[in-house]
Amino acid sequence: QVQLVESGGGLVQPGGSLRLSCQASGSIFSINAMGWYRQVPGKQRELVAAIISGGVTNYADSVKGRFTISRDNAKNTVTLQMNSLQPEDTAVYYCNAVIHVVYDLGPRVYWGQGTQVTVSS
Repeated sequence: QVQLVESGGGLVQPGGSLRLSCQASGSIFSINAMGWYRQVPGKQRELVAAIISGGVTNYADSVKGRFTISRDNAKNTVTLQMNSLQPEDTAVYYCNAVIHVVYDLGPRVYWGQGTQVTVSS
């Protein structure tokens, strides 16, 4: 019922920037939080950044000062501005949201399909 659609991934040179966007759609009653995770082969998925309904943000130490997460509540959209990208940022980035669907008892976790970010010369 809920769908998270990501956009903005691609190939960028070291030091460059990308902007990822994710929009949630469906029978949404409320969204408690939205964020971004990333995953590389052989490693578990890790939190990159998240923002809760009240606007409080949380960032992984590795991206603090370089990435900025923002949210448009009216559009159910979260955006991740990524600056000063480095090769170690290369990963599949997944949109994540904690959403209370209209007909559910409470919120559940939903995931997007993932978008590839490659930082390379």
